[in-house]
Formats: sequence, C-alpha cells, structure tokens
Amino acid sequence: MSDLLFSVFPNEQFVDLGLYQYGWEQCEPSHLYGPAARNHFLFHYIISGTGRLMADDSKGRTQTYQVRSGQGFMLFPGQISTYIADRDLPWEYTWLEFDGLRVKEMLEIAGLAKDSPIYHANSKELRLNMMDEMLYIAQHSKESPFHLIGHLYLFLDYMTRSAASMRLRQGGRLRDFYVKEALNFIEQNFQNEISVEDIAASCGLNRSYFGKIFRDAVGKSPQEFLMNYRMLKATELLKLTQFNIGDIGNAVGYTNQLHFSRAFKNIYGISPRQWRSENRMMPVHGPL
Repeated sequence: MSDLLFSVFPNEQFVDLGLYQYGWEQCEPSHLYGPAARNHFLFHYIISGTGRLMADDSKGRTQTYQVRSGQGFMLFPGQISTYIADRDLPWEYTWLEFDGLRVKEMLEIAGLAKDSPIYHANSKELRLNMMDEMLYIAQHSKESPFHLIGHLYLFLDYMTRSAASMRLRQGGRLRDFYVKEALNFIEQNFQNEISVEDIAASCGLNRSYFGKIFRDAVGKSPQEFLMNYRMLKATELLKLTQFNIGDIGNAVGYTNQLHFSRAFKNIYGISPRQWRSENRMMPVHGPL
C-alpha cells in the first residue's frame, strides 16, 4: 500500500471558491489512476519523482505529458484523463479538487488550459509557498471549512503569481516563454535523436499546440527549425574539421549518412562534400 492522506470537504456552499477533496500520496511504482473524468477542477503538484499524464485536449484528442518534480498538472471538469507514476521514480504528490465562479479567471492568469495543463513556476519561493498551502490543507482536515477555504485562496494566489505567464506579463507573452524553452532544448539536444514530441514535452505542451505557437513565433515548423539548426552546425564542422561526412552527420543527429546528405542538400542545394570543397578554411590543423 502507498502512503496516503485523503479527505472530503464538507459542503458549505461556497459559491466563489469551493473545496471538494484533497490529499497527499507517496505513490507505489507504476501507480495508475484512470481513465476517469472529474466534476470539478483537480490540481496535482509533484513534490518528487516523475510520471505521465494522458489527457484529452480541447478537441477531444488524447495527449501525453511527462510531469516531474516541481511541476504540476490541472485536470478540468469532464476531461477524460489517466495518470501513471514512473516505475523507478514514482511520484510523491499533493492534490486539491476545487471549483467556483472565480476559478476560470484564476486559471487563465496562471496560463493553464486543456491544451496546456502543465504547471510551470518562475519563482521557486512562490512555488514552495504554494506547495506548503496544499500540504497544510491535506494535513488539517479537522479545521473549520472557512479556515480551509482561506488557505485555498492562498494556494491560488501563490499558484497564479508563480506560474510562467506571470513572468511574461512583465516582458512578453506566454508563447515566448515556451518558444525560448524549446530553443534551449534544441540547442542542448540537437545531436541526439530527438523528435518534435520530445521538444513539446520539454515545454509541457502537446505537439499540435506547441507546433502552432512555435510556427507563429519563429516562422518555421519545429521540424524545419531543427533541421536547419542541425545543418548550420554541420557547416561549422565541415569548414573547421577533418571529420568525414558520416561522422559529421552523426554529430548533428543523423545516424544514416544518406539521410544526412539528403537533408543537407535540401537546405543548401549541394552535397556536404561539395559544400566542404567550396568553403573549407585553409589550412586545416585537425579536428577541433
């Protein structure tokens, strides 16, 4: 049995903001819940470990997200979802189920929606304050309903102020934050066999929504940008090193030399070998 705290809130008809159930759990390996749909909003904050969320987006398509410690995920009323803790590093999480007239406004401020359900924080202090409020509610089920609702308001205050969109209200849009995260991921992982799904998952977004905001911001699809970035790195190696074509292709994420040469020619109009002969820096002193 996993360690678990679980409580149901007495119905006191709080219209603006109401609490329904809450708790904390140290999950067992591969612990699974769902598929299921909730009647209210349900937020999980991941204290430690990792796992996967499978949830329907706004068009009813199931999307998969990797959710790790320091992040969280929001489930929406009527949304079908399944979540499963990792086998080796299972989640420890705390959760709150709530609803009310003010909730939609607060979630919009926090940048949480069916198409972007993963919570990201830009302030460690505010994120930890939010976690403390969630754990306080989970551990104080015998306090009065008004007392717990007060802490629920504090939780929402810390969540909205810590969420990524709050950072961007001062200097840009939420889209720009995600695009920056994606560009950082590509820069650090272009040499590996990464996919658009991997890039989207690093931002906590589904592929279709991520692809749209990336194209809007950059003017290229994520796949086009990744290919162009890899080819730019390839030209640096062709110009400055003596590595053979196969090794250069492998260094920029292409294990198949033919695929690399074809992709390079699609970008530059000539083969890697011909490009090197026309652009190599002389003299060459060996691999850098």
